[in-house]
Amino acid sequence: MTQRTHLKLFVIFIGFMSIFFSTNIWASKQTTLDTVQHTAERHVEQLINVPERGELKLTAASLDSRLRLSECSEPLNSTIPGKQSLTGNVTVLISCSPENWQVYVPVRIQLLLPRVVAATPLARGLVLNASHLSVKLVESRFQRGIVFEHPTEIIGSKVKRTIKMGEAVQGNDICLVCRNDAVIIKAGNGGLNVITNGTALSDGALGEQIRVQNTKSKRIIDGIVSAVGEVTVNY
Repeated sequence: MTQRTHLKLFVIFIGFMSIFFSTNIWASKQTTLDTVQHTAERHVEQLINVPERGELKLTAASLDSRLRLSECSEPLNSTIPGKQSLTGNVTVLISCSPENWQVYVPVRIQLLLPRVVAATPLARGLVLNASHLSVKLVESRFQRGIVFEHPTEIIGSKVKRTIKMGEAVQGNDICLVCRNDAVIIKAGNGGLNVITNGTALSDGALGEQIRVQNTKSKRIIDGIVSAVGEVTVNY
């Protein structure tokens, strides 16, 4: 074998080893970045209480592959700096004390909760039945006011504004008791309860106070809407 051939083989060998080591360094770096992302997600996960029927989705942002974070000889530290709300997006600080590096990792938080939604477009004035409603997981940060988990809670109520298909039904979208509706009045003080009939003098959503007129006595009283067609009065 000639000296020139030996030289060629040596150059090829050096090139191969360079590729091998650079590939392994890159893979090691990627593993470190993946670990950083996972640590950030895990930190947020431990801080959020997920309801039994809920679902939590956490997505750490991709990190710049040019980051050179050496392997940490100790477990990574994770904190949420400042007074950040655990809704929407949050930034987690991941650090390694022995290697003296730190990186901020944005994490997207999606807390999904079961909510009653419109199975079809719901027009104003429609009286709801089971075919109009379904249940799906809805991101909690987009929910405001009173919402419902079970269709049975609002079947028989009337739609006050147009609701798009797939949109969560909220308390102010419907009236569980509507003006001039015949209602059941439940009155009591925790021990003795009296049930009588009345007429609603205004619309009311769940938990709202409205005025009702007792059918027999004609007396007008204030009550709390407690269910479809039902008002509770506490003495």
